[in-house]
Amino acid sequence: METAQQTPSPGSLSWKLSSHPITLLTFLFFRISSLVVYLLGLKLLSSNFVLIFIVTMLLLAMDFYYLKNIAGRRLVGLRWWNEVDSTTGDGRWVFESADPESREQNATDKRFFWMALYVQPVLWVVLAVFALWGFRLIWLTLVVIALVLTITNTLAFSRCDQFSQASGFASNTLYGSGLARNLAGGIVSSWFRR
Repeated sequence: METAQQTPSPGSLSWKLSSHPITLLTFLFFRISSLVVYLLGLKLLSSNFVLIFIVTMLLLAMDFYYLKNIAGRRLVGLRWWNEVDSTTGDGRWVFESADPESREQNATDKRFFWMALYVQPVLWVVLAVFALWGFRLIWLTLVVIALVLTITNTLAFSRCDQFSQASGFASNTLYGSGLARNLAGGIVSSWFRR
């Protein structure tokens, strides 16, 4: 009697379906490890706050960098950065997206990326509430730093995705004249100046 192995459908949460499994697993490792180190430190090693603070901060920084520069580009074709005008000191957000026609997006990569991007800040908010509830204000400083880093990436990638969809729609409408990208870029950068 033969047993048929079921293959997961495209878009399901199975890392085996990823176009970039090493990138995906590294991305998920950084996202999860900072939370795990914080929780283990809070419960088991609360007397060694400095060590937990340093390790968690390093993991958060690696997560921020890896997500911003590598995982976002490889998994969903999005990247962002901030440019500072050296004469005026004004910052300008720059969003970059891969051409959707030249690169096929993997549904599994997209699903993992967006779910992990939005779930982690929510978990840090929950941890902030618990830190406030238990009057652990020293631990709250670490949670606030984690919130700043994760929410910055979440907002930037959300804007970057909106920009890519807006410029894709506008460029299809205006026959790819470049006007659409400049228009959408101006609109999105004005959102960040508010």
